[in-house]
Amino acid sequence: MLIPPKYRLESQLFEDGELWQRIGKGDRDAFESWYRKTAPRLRMFLRHLLGSEQEADDVMQEIFMQIWRRPHGYDPERGPLRPWLFGVARRQAAEWRRNQRPTEELDCDPPAPGRIENDSIVAEALRRLPLDQGTLLWLREVEGQSYQELAAILEIPVGTVRSRLFAAREALRELWFTTP
Repeated sequence: MLIPPKYRLESQLFEDGELWQRIGKGDRDAFESWYRKTAPRLRMFLRHLLGSEQEADDVMQEIFMQIWRRPHGYDPERGPLRPWLFGVARRQAAEWRRNQRPTEELDCDPPAPGRIENDSIVAEALRRLPLDQGTLLWLREVEGQSYQELAAILEIPVGTVRSRLFAAREALRELWFTTP
């Protein structure tokens, strides 16, 4: 059983279920607290998936607007709120990519100066892997998601998470040790 994370709101701690109930009742403070805690990491994840700061911002805004307008879909009995949110983000990013029309030239935002996640060797290597492998490694190694959380986010069994992580790590090793 996964222990749900706690959120702080005006010196009170809330479990995922209680926080979600407050958000569902339109509690702006609860939503804002949750947003402030989750948005920065979610944005980095979306930036990794979409390859663009602007697209990451657009998708993240859409996700949080949909949740605020219709805060249904999360079930505390199925696991913690954070993996659910990252699963929603993964699906929204995939939908966004499907709906984008190809352009003659790829629009790619230049890396922001001083941004570690954009300038690191690891981030570059993850971008060179197939999207599903890079995403899995990002969620595990950068976001620190557990195998159970990864299974919930990707909607696959834990055993499949383990085998895919192994394959992704092997692909990363091969990339690092065979690329000049």
